Amino acid sequence: MTDEAEFRGAAHAPDARHRSRTKKVRRPVSVIGVLGELLITAGAVVLLFLGWQLWWNDMMMANSQSQASTDISRHWIEKATKDPAAVKPAPADYGDPVIATAPAETEPFAVLYIPRFGANYHRTIAEGIKTNVLNSPRTGIGHYPGTQMPGEVGNFAIASHRSANGGGMHLINEFQLGDPIYVQTADGYFTYRFRDLQYVPPTAATVLASVPGRPDLAPVDRIITLTSCNPLLSTAERIVAYGVFESWRPLSAGPPADLAPIIAAQAQG
Repeated sequence: MTDEAEFRGAAHAPDARHRSRTKKVRRPVSVIGVLGELLITAGAVVLLFLGWQLWWNDMMMANSQSQASTDISRHWIEKATKDPAAVKPAPADYGDPVIATAPAETEPFAVLYIPRFGANYHRTIAEGIKTNVLNSPRTGIGHYPGTQMPGEVGNFAIASHRSANGGGMHLINEFQLGDPIYVQTADGYFTYRFRDLQYVPPTAATVLASVPGRPDLAPVDRIITLTSCNPLLSTAERIVAYGVFESWRPLSAGPPADLAPIIAAQAQG
């Protein structure tokens, strides 16, 4: 009885081979579904491009700009110290700083060093703030035409990108009171000390005045003004860092003490 019942049950059971041959019914492809997949793919491509632009390209540009500033610094130093008699012990005071004439547009004329931004940070400053200066692999930092030159009474104002094309001012928000800001030219080293940060609209041109914020006053101090966009990845406003002139020394006298290791590392590299 048991065997017969099992046999009858098996006889009425679906054939496994028949089930395996049964075709699955496919759902029709939705236009919205295809469009969604395309949008997801496009979004992934955009994210990859942004990652390349903001990280890889930025890093390559920064390296190129640093190397360019190293080359120009070495050239100036070699020229200034070619005659051993020109290298003399540092006196207590070198007198008034040597003020250079503003160069032609796009011409490099200074190198910026900011230890707060890292021991490897150095960028070439060129005349002008157009893309052919700020986006250049040889410069990256531009001098506002019409503002003063390094060491001159008034306002030496410069600009750079925050997070693209080398990100010359990426860490501008990390300044601390008294941080040194060094500017090297073919004449010498100019030392400034950081004093203040300010956030302003993009239209606030008075930060570039000879007396920042007070274009009606005659300048008596030597100021450096660094400007960049803020916040990161935005041009909604400007972040402005101010420094005051402290001292200068001719190139032949060698760099200031804190800058000496950085200059020495460039010479060896």
